[in-house]
Amino acid sequence: MTRAVLVLEDGSVWKGKGFGAIAKVSGEVVFNTGMVGYPESITDPSYYGQILCQTYPLIGNYGVSSKWFESPKPMIKGYVVSEMCATPSHATSEKTLDLWLKENGIPGISGIDTRALTKRLRIKGVMLGILQTYEKKTDLDLLKEEAKNIPDPNERDLVSEVTTKEIKTYNKKGDKTIVLIDCGVKENIIRCLVKRNVKVVRVPADTDFKKIMSFSPSGVLISNGPGDPKKSEKAIRVVKKLMDSEMPVFGICLGNQILSLAAGGDTYKLKFGHRSQNQPCIEEKTGRCYITSQNHGFAVAPESLSKEWKPWFTNANDRTNEGIMHRSKPWISVQFHPEASPGPVDTEFIFDVFLGVMK
Repeated sequence: MTRAVLVLEDGSVWKGKGFGAIAKVSGEVVFNTGMVGYPESITDPSYYGQILCQTYPLIGNYGVSSKWFESPKPMIKGYVVSEMCATPSHATSEKTLDLWLKENGIPGISGIDTRALTKRLRIKGVMLGILQTYEKKTDLDLLKEEAKNIPDPNERDLVSEVTTKEIKTYNKKGDKTIVLIDCGVKENIIRCLVKRNVKVVRVPADTDFKKIMSFSPSGVLISNGPGDPKKSEKAIRVVKKLMDSEMPVFGICLGNQILSLAAGGDTYKLKFGHRSQNQPCIEEKTGRCYITSQNHGFAVAPESLSKEWKPWFTNANDRTNEGIMHRSKPWISVQFHPEASPGPVDTEFIFDVFLGVMK
């Protein structure tokens, strides 16, 4: 039987059963409270560099289908669940969760109290940790010492590690052209644009202003992605130039933070982030509350922006900013995921708002 252990930087130890690959990994340990959508979460590039804990008790029960992937492969460093289903039953299932993670070199641990782990992360904040799967034995004392000196992945420019390496075009005969700055984009963002008959030109995150403008775009979208937005220095500089040219700009998740930094604002790290499918967000103008899908560990400080900007959405739980818009220019962004996948599709209309801004 494969065994596994999760050791946090505070010295706490969680022993359980191992699945997936036999490996030792480190990363930022975070939790997601969604009841469904584990293939989407596992393939979401925003989780790059992180060990993901699912709070829903049963994971893997409907197997794995590439139909629901948000990128070509798993992006997490490790996986933590209460119970892993080894015999899934679903018409679309192509393989088990165990086999999928094993094929991609990702270790998992099951049989631990994920509720207790999540409570610890909520109280103390997200922590760095080591996840190891093994067959015979491991040196627990050594792991505890190693856990005290884990490199923080957020100190790296994670966007540069997940962005596309080449320019890709989708729906070449679309009515309008949107350049998508790929900071770790989820595939459903592209699908949401294409089904609105938009031509999408997906470019690496470090693409310069001149190259972006060479596609004669009607607008530019800054995607979601992993890590600290302040590390995306090249993208921030390019977005500043786009704003100087009054190009319509739309940011999603990390893109919201990059747009804010380009506008002279500031961002900060949340204690334990928002990673779920039921985050309530209030639209400031109408007072209407939308249930949103979210995955971020950083947020915008709206008070740091000039009076030319105004909050668009606010989180009903902790009052953090969930979107901004300029009072007179075509620049908007949201912190949540209007493309969902997984989660509610209540805010997919945001894409139509951006298309309207482009006119």
